[in-house]
Amino acid sequence: MQNGSNGEKEKATGVVTLSLDPGRAIDDYAAARAQGPVVPVSFKDAGNESGADSAELDAFLTREHLFVSHYEEVLSALVDCRFSSDRRTAMTPEQREKLPPLIEDLRLLSESLLTKDPPDHTRLRKLIQPSFSPRIIEAMRPRIQRLADDLIDDAERAAEARGEHAPDRRMDLIAAFAYPLPVTVISDMLGIPMADRPQVKQWTENLLRADRRRAGGLDAETTAKLRHFTSYLRDLFVLKRKQPAEDMISQLLRAEEEGDKLNEDEVLSTVFILYLAGHVTTVNLIGNGVFALLQHPAELAKLKAQPSLAKGVVEETLRYWGPVDFVAARIAKENVDLGGASIPQGEPVMVGLAAANRDPARFPNPDTYDITREGAERHVAFGKGIHLCVGAPLARVEGQIAFDTLVRRLPAMRLAVPPEQVRWSKAFLRGLSELPVLF
Repeated sequence: MQNGSNGEKEKATGVVTLSLDPGRAIDDYAAARAQGPVVPVSFKDAGNESGADSAELDAFLTREHLFVSHYEEVLSALVDCRFSSDRRTAMTPEQREKLPPLIEDLRLLSESLLTKDPPDHTRLRKLIQPSFSPRIIEAMRPRIQRLADDLIDDAERAAEARGEHAPDRRMDLIAAFAYPLPVTVISDMLGIPMADRPQVKQWTENLLRADRRRAGGLDAETTAKLRHFTSYLRDLFVLKRKQPAEDMISQLLRAEEEGDKLNEDEVLSTVFILYLAGHVTTVNLIGNGVFALLQHPAELAKLKAQPSLAKGVVEETLRYWGPVDFVAARIAKENVDLGGASIPQGEPVMVGLAAANRDPARFPNPDTYDITREGAERHVAFGKGIHLCVGAPLARVEGQIAFDTLVRRLPAMRLAVPPEQVRWSKAFLRGLSELPVLF
C-alpha cells in the first residue's frame, strides 16, 4: 500500500496510484479497495519508455481512470449489458470524433471477440464455442497427458546429456514445460502444420512479453513479427480453402464461405486471438502455480499426498495470481450507478479482476495461498458474462494435468534460485518470463 507523503496525497485527492509492475500491483489494488468499490486511479509508472511515437499510450498512462476494485461491483460490471467492450459504438458521435486513430499495429484486434458486442459477438462466439465444450476438452485429456509426460522425458534427457543427475538436474520450467504444452495443444486444434510451428513461435512469442508501457505501440521488431504472422495466416487460409481438414481454421473458413458469417478480417482476428489467448493463459497458470507451490511447502505437500487437489491448485492459482490483472475498458452505454459512483454515458471503467480476487469480503484471508480453499472457483480470473474466456475449460484441464504430472514425476522439484530472484515479466499479462527449478 501507499505510505508517507504519497499516501497523504492520495487521501487528499482521492486518487490511488497503481503500479504497472505486477510485483507491486497487488498492494496497490488493496489500497484501491480500501478507498471504495469504484475509485479514480492513475499509474505511478507513467511515461512512455518504448522510444515509439505513441501519443495514445502517453495519454492512457497520464490520465485518471475509474477503477472497479470490489468483488461484487466487478461482477456487476462484467455481466451488466449497459457496459460495452466496443469503445466506439458505446460513445456519442462527438466522443468518437475525439478518439485518436487506432494504432495500426493493433488493428487486428478490432475485429476480435474481445472488442465486440452482440449481435456480432454472439455470431463469432457461436462458431468457436463448440470446439471448447467440456465434452470435447475432456476427450483431449489422454493427448494432453502424453504431451506432459513427453516434455518431462525431454527435460530428463536434456539434463542427462549435460551430465546432471537427480535431484540436482536443472530446467527453466517455462521454456521446457509451461510454454510448449499449451502451445502444442492450441496449434493442433487450429491446424497449424507441424513444420511451421518453430517459425510461428518466433513470430509470436515476443508479443506475450511486450512491455506494459508499450501498450499503445509495439517496437519495430515485434511489429515486423506480427506482420509476418498475419501474412502467414492469410497464406494458410488459402491452403485450407483448397485442402480443408477437421481443424478450427477450416471450420471458420467454411462458415465464412457457406453463410457469409465471417469476413476475412474476422477470421484472421479470431485465429490470432485463439492462438495467443489459447496458450498464454495456461503458460502463466502453470508457471504462477508452480511458483506459488514451491513457496508454500505445506500446500505442495497436500498436493503430493492427494493428487486430486490439482483442481484446487488451478482454481486457487487463478484467484491468487491470475493471468489477467484487469480489463482495460468497459464503456457505459448509458448513465450507470455502480458502487455508489455515477458513471456517465461514454465513460470507460477499468475492471480489476485481481483486485476482486483478493477482496476479503468475498475470500477470507485472501493473501493466503490455500489449495483447499472453499469457493476458490468463484474467482473472476476468466471474466464473467458473455465475455467469459471461451478457452477456460481447456486451460483448466491443461492446468490440472500439468500440476498432477509435475509433482508425480518430479517429486524433488524446487526453486533453483531464491524466490526474490524470480521476476514477473513486464508483459500485459501476469506471468514469469522464466522459472529456474532443480529436480
